[in-house]
This record gives sequence, C-alpha cells and structure tokens, in this order.
Amino acid sequence: MSFVPGNSAERDALLREVGIRSFDDLLRAIPIHLRLAGDLQLPAARSEWEVLRYLSELSARNATSEQYDIYLGGGFYDHYSPAVVDFIVSRPEFATAYTPYQPEVSQGTLQSIYEFQTMVARLTGMDVVNASMYDGASATAEAVLLSLSHTKKHRVLCSSGVNPLYTEVIRTYTSGIKPDIVSIPDIDGVVDRGALKTLISDTTACVVVQSPNIFGLIENLAGLKDLLGNAILICVTNPLSLGILKPPGEFGVDICVGEAQPLGNAISYGGPGVGIFAAKGEYMRKLPGRLVARTKDLDNKTGYVLTLQTREQHIRREKATSNICTNQALCALTAGVYLSLLGKAGIVEVGELCVQNAHYLASEISKLPGFGLKYQGSFFNEFVVTTPIDAVSILKLLENKRILAGIPLEWFYPERKKELLIAVTEKRRRSDLDRFVAALAAEAA
Repeated sequence: MSFVPGNSAERDALLREVGIRSFDDLLRAIPIHLRLAGDLQLPAARSEWEVLRYLSELSARNATSEQYDIYLGGGFYDHYSPAVVDFIVSRPEFATAYTPYQPEVSQGTLQSIYEFQTMVARLTGMDVVNASMYDGASATAEAVLLSLSHTKKHRVLCSSGVNPLYTEVIRTYTSGIKPDIVSIPDIDGVVDRGALKTLISDTTACVVVQSPNIFGLIENLAGLKDLLGNAILICVTNPLSLGILKPPGEFGVDICVGEAQPLGNAISYGGPGVGIFAAKGEYMRKLPGRLVARTKDLDNKTGYVLTLQTREQHIRREKATSNICTNQALCALTAGVYLSLLGKAGIVEVGELCVQNAHYLASEISKLPGFGLKYQGSFFNEFVVTTPIDAVSILKLLENKRILAGIPLEWFYPERKKELLIAVTEKRRRSDLDRFVAALAAEAA
C-alpha cells in the first residue's frame, strides 16, 4: 500500500470533520515542553550516497556497551546476553509473526509465549502470568487499574521507593478516574511500616512496593500483606534478582510486576522493554492482555491456544480489562530463550556475580574521601553513594574516560544533587571496578 500525502485543503476538511480548527489543537494533550518548538531544520536535498555517508558518520558517533563501562540502572541494566539468544529470536518465523489469532497456524508462537508465562510463574512464585506487557512501568500501572476495578476503592498507596518514572506512568494511566495516590514515607530508604499502618484505610485499593527498590534496597516483604486488610499488595521486582531472592509469591503478594529487560534484552536507548504481570489465580479473569494455555486436541496431541483474551481487540470495549492492543512477544521470547539457556543454576550464578561485584564496588567507593553509602540496608546490584561534588558533574567527567558512572538522583529528586545511583552487573570485571574507583578518586580530587 503506497503512501499518498494529502494537501492542505484535504487536511483542513479532515480537521473540520472531527470538530477542531487546527492541527495544533490535536496536540493539546501533549505537554508543551515535549513539543517541538519551530519548524524542523532540515538540510538541503542530497544524493543517495551522500545521505548514506552522512548517516554512517552519525552512527559512528553513538556510544555502545562494548566501548563504555556502564553503571547506569534505574530499571534497565547492562547484562550479557549469549549470542545464541539473538540467533534464535532473529529467525524469520519469530520476526514476522504478529498475533496468533489462528491457533492452528500459530503453534510455535503460542508455545513460546506459554513457555515465557511458565518460567515467569516459577520465577515469581505466582499462580498465573499473562502473555507480556509493554514494559515494567505500564505493567505496574495496569496492576493499579486492576486493583481499583476489583476493589471498587479509590486510594492507592505507593512506596517512595518505587521508581519515580513508574509513578508518573501510574498517574498518567489513572488520570481519567482520578484516584487518591498517596506516597508512603521511608526509613533509611525502605518502607516505613509505622507510617503505612496510619495510611491504610477502608478506602485503600492497593499498596505498591518495589524490591529491589529505586535505591537498590531489598524491601522486607515478610508480614507486609497482613497489614493491608483487604487491600491488594502489588510488588514491582527485578526478575533477575529472583534467582537468589525469595520470590514475591511466598510473601503473599497479590500481583507481581516488573521489567524483563535484564533477561537477555538489549539496553538500546532504554527500550523496547517487556513487562511481566503475574498474579494470584483469583485475579485471572481480570488480567490485562491475554493468556496462552496448553491443551489436548481430538487426537490427544498437545496444542496451545489463547484461552483468555480480555483485551479490547477481542471483546467489547466496555468489557475489556485493559486497552493494551498487542504484546511484546519478541522481547518476551528473548527472555524465555535467555532463561532456558541459563537454567536454574545459571540464573543463580548471574545473580551472585551481580551481588559480589556491587558489594565490592560499594565497599571500595565508601573508602574514598568525601564519598559514602547513603543507605545501610541490604541491596542486590544497585546502591546510592553520596558524593563530594554534584553527581551530574561526576557523570560528565567520567564520560570522557568511557565510564557511564550511574544515575544522578537529581534527575528524579532535584534537591538530591550529591547522590549517585550506581548499578553493577556480571559484565564488570575486577579491573573495571578498580578503574572506576580510581577515576572517581581522581575527578573528585
């Protein structure tokens, strides 16, 4: 199907038909600071080979994880993905398949999604997992929507340790129904249970916590569900951490969500990701998206089908549990292949390497003059350090040494200018960590 551009008269006719005066009126829902100011500054036309050379020059300016030591985290992490993962997911039968509407010709796709659901269920300790979400942030927001719908209540308690970007997405998703979203204070970076008890009320639909949280700290989930009454407990997690941490399902968590990018998916420019959404069996019919199940056909052969399809493409819009229109099947497949390659022992080993590297680096940095650990609690692969100069300055200075030093918390919390969130993965060797410490010491001095 070719693209036929419309002229200005046709565009004006379309605008009149939908009842608006100008194209700018279509953009009112987009915040002004996110809109382009002025016209696109496009260069003069060039020949094909000139364009190709220009684009190649631009591409060469990109930084990659092979050229830099990356300590960025906050939801996306620089883990190693075995070469065979990309080989498998690049096969044309996976790359070209869209939605498995016809199960008789989509058995491969359906089975790959089913295996993803099964592995995530085992990893999280939950009863049921859907066929993936867009990313961790939207999965968290969908969990809040489910809670509001299921409980018919309007109060959402969100831990201050939840990723601020996730919190923003929750507010965006729920802006039409305007729930009462309240932040739970923290003590030394983790949930203040005393404050939580005072905030819980009969109108509370859910409580959202994250573990490991935005500061890298591991929340104590034991007994947390008992404090909530009838409210739903939502836990945001890093699935890779569950190779060594007790799964949320063992703590009575109702819904477990998270970002599965650490499971074999590239960091790229912060996407695409793939959200996981796992829940207790009682919420199965309210899950967003769809579920793949295994069954038997008339000849007693194993087959895979879409057994629950509560998204708006499949049922009447007013009956849909969510507006999600497709899933991140290729990214979910990547996570499934990665998990199957690592196996039960491999995911434990990767988790242990992350912990060992992170704790070694935290210990060495805390010895530097002017640096210190912000929090004293247990952490997985991410931690916050206080810095003698602005963290943004450290980031810029170390970038010249091909080190991306972490995330300045000033980006999320403007008042926290001298705090740096550092993430460490299994890819960092001891020599890399020592080079990072030496670079911090030199630049801070």
